[in-house]
Amino acid sequence: MKIKTLWLSFCILLCNAVTAQKITNCGFIIPPKKISLKNNFKSVYEARDIITTMLDTIKWKENFTIQEKNGINNAYATVINNKRWIIYDNDFLESLDEYASTKWASISVLAHEIGHHFYNHVLSGKGSTIPTEIVADEFSGYLMGRTGASLQQSLAAMQSIATDKASTTHPAKKDRLTAITKGWNKAAAEMKNGNAGTGNGNGNNGNGNSNGNGNNTQTNPETDPTWISLTMQSAKEETVLLSDDGKTFSNAVIKANTPFVFKFEVYAYGWLKLKYFNGYRTYKLMHGKDYSILWNRRTKNWSVVEVPE
Repeated sequence: MKIKTLWLSFCILLCNAVTAQKITNCGFIIPPKKISLKNNFKSVYEARDIITTMLDTIKWKENFTIQEKNGINNAYATVINNKRWIIYDNDFLESLDEYASTKWASISVLAHEIGHHFYNHVLSGKGSTIPTEIVADEFSGYLMGRTGASLQQSLAAMQSIATDKASTTHPAKKDRLTAITKGWNKAAAEMKNGNAGTGNGNGNNGNGNSNGNGNNTQTNPETDPTWISLTMQSAKEETVLLSDDGKTFSNAVIKANTPFVFKFEVYAYGWLKLKYFNGYRTYKLMHGKDYSILWNRRTKNWSVVEVPE
């Protein structure tokens, strides 16, 4: 009987420990609710004003809409119906400010989510990964440094709510703090040298296809999943039609046996239209994939095949 009592007591303690450290799907420990009605810090929300101030420091116009949604104990970047969002719980962020003892904690969480849009992580369809979280953490540190936060203020949120151990989707606390520090130091070095700073992401407003010629050098086509490569197996250059939404198409010239690298900013896919008999055939192209356009000598038509990884 004593053994059963001890086991029950252990189970209760274990359940209380798990309850006390609930983890959001963004890898954050949920801070305790504000312990008093009095908050020593002014509310930082006015979220849009803060985001605008941050983005002004890197001369980047946001390509997303923000929405407050209380009760979710989280803040996250997402795409819903082909529209970009940052959704946040005001109570969660204000509790975080009190828990971390600085108003900068909640601002750094917003900066982290902005980073996911800045680098188009939300378009991959893969959800959170350790590499993309590290990139967003570094961007958060960079943006905080450009906005005027100290290094300690920039680290406060992750020091308070990041988990010590890595998961399959999120890095360990020490790695996240290292990434934030790296970003903050970069911002500090730029400002010391009088550099206005533009970050190092795609830097556009995400409202459609880029210039369509593969010359956007601000992201790496090898690692950014929003880029798509088309190769035309032809002895001469050919003209195809490309579209963001499958409705409005524009001409794109593909040189013979030369990869044509391009990106769609908002959608997780794009559309390719090729001549087919007396009309056209439309193909759906997914981000993170490469395609080859082949001539079928039997049907006398072009077809599209995905290049295996």
